[in-house]
Amino acid sequence: MRLILLGPPGAGKGTQAQRLVEKYGIPQLSTGDMLRAAVQAGTEVGKRAKAVMDAGELVSDAIVNAIVAERIDQADCARGFILDGYPRTLVQADAVESMLSARRLTLDAVIELVVDDKALVGRIGKRAEEAKATGLPVRKDDNPAVFEERLKEYYKKTSPLIGYYYAKGKLRGVDGMADIDAVTRQIEAVLTAATPAAAQRSANGK
Repeated sequence: MRLILLGPPGAGKGTQAQRLVEKYGIPQLSTGDMLRAAVQAGTEVGKRAKAVMDAGELVSDAIVNAIVAERIDQADCARGFILDGYPRTLVQADAVESMLSARRLTLDAVIELVVDDKALVGRIGKRAEEAKATGLPVRKDDNPAVFEERLKEYYKKTSPLIGYYYAKGKLRGVDGMADIDAVTRQIEAVLTAATPAAAQRSANGK
């Protein structure tokens, strides 16, 4: 089972990805983790990434794509994987299509967590106020101004993927504003409908 989770920051992608990992036994792949692992392992592409990061520059799409391609060839991805936070752009989405096609693989589903942006901003603001009230430091990601900038970045660069995958017949939407368990149930229903055999094999650990 190979799937992508889409949705703006704060939509709950990380939480749902972890639940999918536990249920289906397939790894969650995030670019940050993959970059760090490649650098630590000292792979060829990891060395390229380290040189760029040491220079204080942004890692290019070419390097990120190479790291993802390297990662999905590892043994724990044989039964599938969850891409979380990647692809972020249409260029990266095309790269995913190419790398899967080269391996004679396909995406089973792209799940969008549909949320109310204003409600998300309000939720973040409330969390920040609660932290202040209890004397705890406010996390950077819980700063409403910072969060709104991240939202703008998402809609500028990543939201075009919604149309991209809709056109390919891969996009499935779930109500990301529901409670966590309800969102999980919606995602499992989507996976069972879209890939019944793959979902059953993964759940059985085969």
